[in-house]
Amino acid sequence: MNFIEYDLLFESRNQLIGEISDLDEKALHHRPAPGVWSIAQICHHLYLTEQVFTDVIANGIRERDFTNIIQKNIYLVSDRTKKFASPASLSPSSNPFQLTNIMDLLAESRDRLFQVLYEMDEDTSLSKKKAKHPLFGDLSLDQWIELLSLHEQRHTKQIQEIKHPLL
Repeated sequence: MNFIEYDLLFESRNQLIGEISDLDEKALHHRPAPGVWSIAQICHHLYLTEQVFTDVIANGIRERDFTNIIQKNIYLVSDRTKKFASPASLSPSSNPFQLTNIMDLLAESRDRLFQVLYEMDEDTSLSKKKAKHPLFGDLSLDQWIELLSLHEQRHTKQIQEIKHPLL
């Protein structure tokens, strides 16, 4: 994995942690409207998503190399005016979380991802491995990592929007 991919993961996670680290329980569980996730639920969704992405990447690393992977335009996930339905398996729990629990879950999922990436052979190129994404089709594994970062940035912006009226 190259440094750009690590940088994307570190940058997006640092932004997220910066947004949630000083929240009290009321702000953490505030739902701005019926059917809209709280900040705690958004974070739980990010944890669940990272777990799935890590599994996909781990499985994809074991597959053969491909030479004809087309890079897709995954940046549409950055557009907050476009809504995406989350699969039921990635929907967050409605149970309340304490901030320390959320931080632990986020650290656990990121550590697990980094463990998978650190354990791959040094001659493995993520740009030559692929896995099928439900929205984008075949994506190279380096694009899966970039998408994970973009997804986290999208939800960090959502958290900022939820926090704004509470400040």
